[in-house]
This record gives sequence, C-alpha cells and structure tokens, in this order.
Amino acid sequence: MSPPAGDVRVFGIRHHGPGSARSVRRALDEFVPDAVLIEGPADADPLVALTASGTMEPPVALLAYATGEPRTAAFWPFAVFSPEWQALSWAAGHGVDVRFCDLPAANTLAADRAESRSEDPLAALAAAAGYDDTERWWDAVIESGSGADSFDAITDAMTALRGTVELDEPTSRREAYMRQTLRKVIKGGAVRIAVVCGAWHAPALAGPLGPATADARILKGIPKIKTSLTWVPWTHSRLSTASGYGAGITSPGWYHHLFTAPDRTITRWLTKVARVLRDEDLPVSSAHVIESVRLADTLAALRARPLAGLSEVTEATRAVMCDGDDVLLDLITRRLVVGEALGAVPDDTPTVPLDADLRARAKTLRLKQQATEKTIDLDLRRDNDVARSRLLHRLQILGVDWGTPADSDVRGTGTFRETWSLTWQPELAVSIIEASLWGTTVEAAATAKVREEAAAGDVSLARLTGLLEQALLSDLGDALAELLRALETAATLDHDVMHLMDALPALTRTLRYGDVRGTDVSSLTRVTDSLLVRICAGLPSAMSGLDDDSALDLRRAVDDVHAAVMLRDDDRASARWLGTLTGLVDRTDVNGLVIGRMVRLLRDAGAVSETEAATRLSRALSVGADPSAKAGWVDGFLGGGGLLLVHDRQLLRLLDGWVSGLREQDFVDVLPLLRRTFGSFETGERRAIGQSVEGGSTAETPAEVDARRGTVAIRTVADILGVTS
Repeated sequence: MSPPAGDVRVFGIRHHGPGSARSVRRALDEFVPDAVLIEGPADADPLVALTASGTMEPPVALLAYATGEPRTAAFWPFAVFSPEWQALSWAAGHGVDVRFCDLPAANTLAADRAESRSEDPLAALAAAAGYDDTERWWDAVIESGSGADSFDAITDAMTALRGTVELDEPTSRREAYMRQTLRKVIKGGAVRIAVVCGAWHAPALAGPLGPATADARILKGIPKIKTSLTWVPWTHSRLSTASGYGAGITSPGWYHHLFTAPDRTITRWLTKVARVLRDEDLPVSSAHVIESVRLADTLAALRARPLAGLSEVTEATRAVMCDGDDVLLDLITRRLVVGEALGAVPDDTPTVPLDADLRARAKTLRLKQQATEKTIDLDLRRDNDVARSRLLHRLQILGVDWGTPADSDVRGTGTFRETWSLTWQPELAVSIIEASLWGTTVEAAATAKVREEAAAGDVSLARLTGLLEQALLSDLGDALAELLRALETAATLDHDVMHLMDALPALTRTLRYGDVRGTDVSSLTRVTDSLLVRICAGLPSAMSGLDDDSALDLRRAVDDVHAAVMLRDDDRASARWLGTLTGLVDRTDVNGLVIGRMVRLLRDAGAVSETEAATRLSRALSVGADPSAKAGWVDGFLGGGGLLLVHDRQLLRLLDGWVSGLREQDFVDVLPLLRRTFGSFETGERRAIGQSVEGGSTAETPAEVDARRGTVAIRTVADILGVTS
C-alpha cells in the first residue's frame, strides 16, 4: 500500500541550464518545501553537507569509482548555473533536508550503460518552436511563466513526448528508484516535498506514485559493486562530458553569463568580447560593441525571437568585431563561449592518502592547480625548483600528467633549467586514485611502480634505461640500486644492436643530469662504456642488407648515439665512436642513407675535412650509380638541416650540377626523396639556397678595408679591456 501523499512538486529542469536554475530557485522560494530531492546518486548523500562549506566553489563534480578498480568511474558535474546546485544551495541556506534520489552509483557503475539515453528531449520542443538554442527557448518559456505553473506545462509536454517513445531499461530502473525514494521521504513525515530532476523524468514522479511492488520488481536483481564517492574540482570545458546523468553542454561560459547577468545580457556579453580582443592588441572600440548589439537584436527580430541567442551574438561578433576572421572567432569561443574555470572543494573532502599528500606537497611548493595552461621555468640550482621538478617527474611516472615537459622561451638555458607546461584536468582525480594502489605518498608510490616495472620479466633494455632516467630525475634513491642491477643484466643478455643504440642516449642523459642535481651516478659509467663497446662491435653487421625503411631507423639511431657521445664529452668514448664511423664509410654494400649520414657526422665532428666530404659527395653522385641510390646518399648527408649548403658553395654546385644533369625519368624517380630532403630544411635555409642557385657562381667582391678606421676601433677595444694594442 502506498504511503499517504504529501504536497509534492516536481520541477523538471534542463541540466546545466541557467534559465532552469533561476526558475528552480524562484519556485523553491514560493513553495518553501521541508524536503528537497535532487537527481543524483543516492549513495552520495553523506557528501551533501559539504556543499554548505564556504570553500566549496563550483564547478565541482561528484566522483564515483569502483573500489579497487578506479578506472570504472563516473562523474556528476555541477556548475553555479546548474539547477541541481541551486537546489542544494537553497536547501543548505534554509536548513532543509536534502538528498539525492537517483539510482546509487554502486548500481550505475555495475550496469551496462551502453543503451542509456543520450539525446536532449527538450531539443525537440525547442526545434518545433523555431529555436536552435535550447536555453533561449527555455528562457522564453520558463521566465515568462509564473513559477510552478511553467514546470507543470513542461511536465505535460514531456508526457506527450514520452508517449511517442519506448523507455529503455536503464531509464525505467532509475525512475523506479526515484519513486521508491519519494515514497520513503513521504513515509518519513515530510509534508512539502520538492523534486528537482531532468524534465524527461518529471512525468514519472508527478501525480500518484502507484503501488511500490511494481517498482520493487523492476529493481530486483540489479547488479551492484562496492564504490567510493567524493567531490572533485571540475572545469567549464569538461561540462560537455556526458557522464553520470548523461548531460553535457557545449557553451558553459555563455550559460554562466546568462545566469550571472540576467539584465542587459547581450550588451554585457559583447563588452566582454571587446575586452578579450583588446587584450590581444586589436582595435575594438565602444562603437563596435554598439553596432554588434544592434546587429544581434536585428537578427533576433528577423527570426521572430524575443531575445538574441548565442547564434545571433556569434554572427554579430564575426561580422562587426572580427571582420569575418574565423581565427579571432575561435579565440572568443575558447576564451568566453567555453571559458575555463576550475572549481574547489573543502580540505576535509574524503580522498585517498595519495591525493592528500599531493595537495600538501603542491601547497608547500606553491604549485597551484588551475585549468588554464601555465608554463613555468625551473632553475635546478634552486632548492624549491629542484623539489618542484622531482614532484612533476614522480607524477609522470604515476601517469598523473599534471605537467608535461615543454620547450623553453629562454635562450641558452643549459642543463640546469627545465620548462614545464601545467594544466590541471578533472580526470586526473581518477588517475590519482588509480596511482594510490602503489602507495600513500607520491614518492613511495613512484618508487613502488618503478620497482614493479623493473622486475617484470619482459621489460626491454630501452624501457629500463628510461626508468633509470625517470628515477634519477625524480630522486627515487631507493629504486636506483635495483634498476642498475636489472639494467646490467638486460644489457648482457640483449644482443640486438638497435636495442643497445636506443638505450645509450638515456644513459648518457642520466650521467649529465647527475652533474646538475648532485646525484652519484658513477656506477653508470661502466654500464655506458660497455654499451658503447658492444654498439661499435655490432654496428658493421647491423648495416648489411637494409631496405629504405630499416635504413631510416638505423640513421635515426646513429644520430641519437652520436649526439649522446658528443654530449658526454669523453675523449675515449668519442675516439672509439668516431673511429668506428671512419671504418664504415668506405663500404659499398650499405644503403646510402646511412653512409651519407655517417660522412656528415664525421665532417661536423672534424674527423673528416670539408674537402674530403665534398670528394665523397662527388663520388657518390658520379656516373654508374642508380639515381635513387644517389638521392638516398644526398638525403643521408643533408637531411635535417640545409645550412651546410648555404655556406659551402662547392657542395651546392656539385648538387646543382647533378640535379641539372638528370634525365627526365630519373628526375621523376628521385623527386620524392629530394622533396623529403629539402622539405626538412627551415624556410630561411631553402630561400637562401634558392637565391644562391639563381645567382649562379659569380664571385663576391670583397669589401674595401679602411685601415685607419680599423686602427681606431682596435685601440678603443684595447682600452676597454685594459690591454696594450
């Protein structure tokens, strides 16, 4: 038997709708309920009290995840303009009992949600009324109504819509649970009950509830798993994610403006647009704003709409303020229409120990979590910056990509400087929970994960060297000894030269980092020397029988090893490596991509003179060789940088003469290779080469030297330096 009905008002809303949020707030003020039910996971009720905290700042989200399997997770986001958030705030401010009434997350995460509804039912009504913006249609309908009566009209409209479709099983289960929760609240003595739910569900909760046994049968046997729930910060851009109740929006910044600026909405918005463009040093005046407002209002009138919507405002912005430039319009979309705001949750929000340790470390190091991208330069000679670097590297090991290494804008930074790009994404909350399986602090978790990976039976040599480099950068001293043992063992057992070559650069960088960070890496020297000896011994056989793809891979590996050896700046290692290359460049059975690159490396290192390098290029381009093989040799010799041709006219003349002498079919055959070679050059390099070829081989006239003026300059410099001229 159903409990005696109280006075129940069902407010069908649009998730994340500013019009809905204002209407719900007004309706609650008129109705003054003694209990409020809100669509959301019922097992999140213990977290409701946190919404009253002064440090809870939307956008935030309820995060539910399967205990022990954090990858199985769902979010229920709330913005300040979300009707559910306004209902929570109203209940907290009036001391009214409030709870969630939807199917618990324990059931939602266990069920297969592949068939759940994802479309917006209100979009059909908005389109029928001639609106492409559901929010503008909702504002026109709700705001012009009289509170609860408008919600009744929406419920009637949803009833008509539901009559044309068949409810899926997930929706039936959710609505059955909502009715059971409503019955429980009525039975508990509540007299005036407000239900805030998606408009689609409103007809299922309005009117007589019917017998509870039918809903009990629907809910019987629903799968359930153990879950944990918490609040996490969210961002405007992530409000478009369909999770939890499956609702998302594409213009959260615009909706936030609609909610916070109910009067002169369009004027205020276009003023913001002008401010953004002015910040980019674009000439936008108040006249632009006035004309944009007029155009937006005119477009709305032409389309028989009471107010301009986002489409009208966007068209006015493009035409008046952006002069039709879609690049500028994209800037407005990113900065304002979507916007970016990161919420905050109270410190006493339930969380895993790893998250608490990360928050504490970030606070100590003055690293603020924010949704917008921020670039920081770290000077590794400073203790605080070293600690920041270690934290970010440890998080990378754990898969929490708060920061990613970036290129620095500072010239000549050296090895004592690092640049990071920081962006906090809400999904990192799940990554932290996943990483908590490794330990309770960031350092302990990173150490445990590195040890686990190093002990895996199938770990590769390159992966081990990468782990060693990460462990050093992260200052994971407890893991270094095990990593070194595993590395020595793997290096001894691995006979693939390419694997050895892939491993050497990371080891060399590790040696260099030890000098900067004050870490003892002397034990690495023996391993690095051993790898280089085996590479030099195995490289001759690895060069035989290579096709073009394999030659490209080997060329890349040779480049990496050469850069690593030169970076190490060890005379014995350099002599061994350059001696190996010198002994290989005379081979005729090796792909020209590799031989050409080796000659270039020897020339750059001074082991081969410019004259000899030019002679070898001339020999490679001589009659008798296949044109494609010649082009491969050129690609190996020149690929990656064209400054050599800019400054060495002899080489340029050799190359120009060879290309000019190609037969038509040969030229067609080698063109793709030449295009790849020259396409890798910088624009300025290609331009300078073209000008040199166009100008021919005319000799440059040397500038006349003025000995008197030169003597004066030398005396001045000598006086400055304090030496005798």
